[in-house]
Amino acid sequence: MTNNIKDSVHAFIVENFLFGDTSFALEEDASLIENDIIDSTGVLELVAFIEEQFGLTMADADIVPANLDSLDRIVAFVSARVGAEASLSA
Repeated sequence: MTNNIKDSVHAFIVENFLFGDTSFALEEDASLIENDIIDSTGVLELVAFIEEQFGLTMADADIVPANLDSLDRIVAFVSARVGAEASLSA
């Protein structure tokens, strides 16, 4: 599941923020904000993608760099939320 999340998010970032430039070496732990890959509007696009792609609803408190500032952080956040939602519905 984690690899599917990582692959989906990575593809979204490359397509939408790197304009399909697959030659850009996107490090999994690199800050998306500090490296000027996404800005505040990009964060909102990323949130909309996560909500649609993974069926989550993100609260304002979830929309922080600790959850969304790198590929690793996004994968960890989404994995935790998907796992939590799965256990609630079981």
